Amino acid sequence: MPRILSCFFSIDYRLSVVQISYPDWLTPQFVYITLSAVVAVLIWIEGEMLKKTDGKLPQSKFFQISSLLDTVWFFVSVVMLYAIDLTPLAVAVPAAYGIYTTFGWIYGTRLLKRKGIPESPKDLVIPAKYIAYSQSFSLIFFALCLLVLSSPWLPVPQ
Repeated sequence: MPRILSCFFSIDYRLSVVQISYPDWLTPQFVYITLSAVVAVLIWIEGEMLKKTDGKLPQSKFFQISSLLDTVWFFVSVVMLYAIDLTPLAVAVPAAYGIYTTFGWIYGTRLLKRKGIPESPKDLVIPAKYIAYSQSFSLIFFALCLLVLSSPWLPVPQ
C-alpha cells in the first residue's frame, strides 16, 4: 500500500477481547420469571389439548415434551429459591409453582387410588376438574409472572 494511504488505513492484527455487557434488567431473576411465564402458557395449552381429547393423553410430541418440562420446572423452581437472589415478590413465583405441583401430585395420587391404576397410559383419563385446576393455575401464575416482571416500573415495594 502506498505510504500516503497507509496513514488512513491501519489494521490492528492483535487479538482483542470482546466484552459483552448485558443490560441491567437481564438478571437471573428476569430469565427465570420469563421462562416461568412460558411454562404457564404451556400448561394452558396442555389443558386445551386434553379438552379436545376428552381427558385422554394426546399422542403428540409437543404434549409429551411440554408435560416433561412442567415436571422438570418444579425442580428448577426449588433450585431457584436457593440459587439466585429473588426479590420478596419474586419468591412467590417458585413458591406458587411448588405448591401447585405438590397439590397436583397429591390429587393425581388420590384419583389413581380411587379409580385404580389403568393398564395402559392410553386408558388414563384426566378429569375435567383437574384440567380446570391446571388452567386456573396457569392464568394466575402467568399474571403473577407479569406482575413480578413489571414490578420495577410499578409503585410496588421491592
